[in-house]
Amino acid sequence: MTEGLCALRVGVLCGGKSREREVSLRSGANVFAACKRLGLDAVQIDVDNEIAFRLREEGVQLAYIALHGRYGEDGCIQGLLECMDIPYTGSGVLTSAIAMNKLSTKRFLAAEGIRQPPCVLIGQNRAASCTEAREHFGFPLVVKPTEEGSSIAVRIAHDADALFAAANEVAELYPQTIIEQYICGKEITTGILGTGCEAFALPVLGLEPMGGREFYDYEAKYTAGLTRFVLPAALPPMVYAHAQSLALRVHRLLGCRGLSRVDAIVDENGEVWIIEVNTLPGMTETSDIPAEAREAGIDFDALVERILESALADSSPA
Repeated sequence: MTEGLCALRVGVLCGGKSREREVSLRSGANVFAACKRLGLDAVQIDVDNEIAFRLREEGVQLAYIALHGRYGEDGCIQGLLECMDIPYTGSGVLTSAIAMNKLSTKRFLAAEGIRQPPCVLIGQNRAASCTEAREHFGFPLVVKPTEEGSSIAVRIAHDADALFAAANEVAELYPQTIIEQYICGKEITTGILGTGCEAFALPVLGLEPMGGREFYDYEAKYTAGLTRFVLPAALPPMVYAHAQSLALRVHRLLGCRGLSRVDAIVDENGEVWIIEVNTLPGMTETSDIPAEAREAGIDFDALVERILESALADSSPA
């Protein structure tokens, strides 16, 4: 551990007001405990409208962002920390904003020729949007908000009635909702640690939802025993290597810093489809990144230390 890190007061920011608040509190508690085990001067802060005051009051000199979802993962807290000259973990304002919005991520990656499921943005005429998606992609179809994490409000529709019902349900709650082509295959996720040329891929994790679940949904993500982790993922060697290199390429293209998690599906032909990019992956007991890090020989405390060190490195003058 560097002397610089030991000399700083670390603020673990968690909670917040997104729908992922409870998960964030779990991530924050784990990270805070690791900071204490590492001997760091740390404080855990539940983020609210008084966050700027709390940061100053607590004398925070380095922020570990353990927030998930809106206001924490979308560039908002990052912008505040930039204004306050407080180094922080994870990606910057622009990258966070792009990665949080699934439609923006799709457009960015499409420009780089990276394979991802095509989609239709639901317009004012929801029925017309449903018809367009059905005619272009066929069933099943995935309905999801563009700015939620942890698979919140994701629906899979197998027929026209279910599609229209799902589109109405989700679009009522979220002004920007997409209907995406369903890719049948193995769900995988790959964590990336580091920044730029120093970044490297962790082992690819295969995800097998249990209990009759159709996909890796919110409950499966955060309830022990509802998902089987396959580490390393059961993929042919060439496909495995491609999945890792593609995740690393996406991390670098988007300008992710410190860490990220790239979710994908491998279809029956061995093609890798990028589903989304998470710039502040969970750090709970059932989260993907800690499991992948353990497989790579990096325990939880060492993982937190690496992430904090990366924040200092990324904030240093070039």
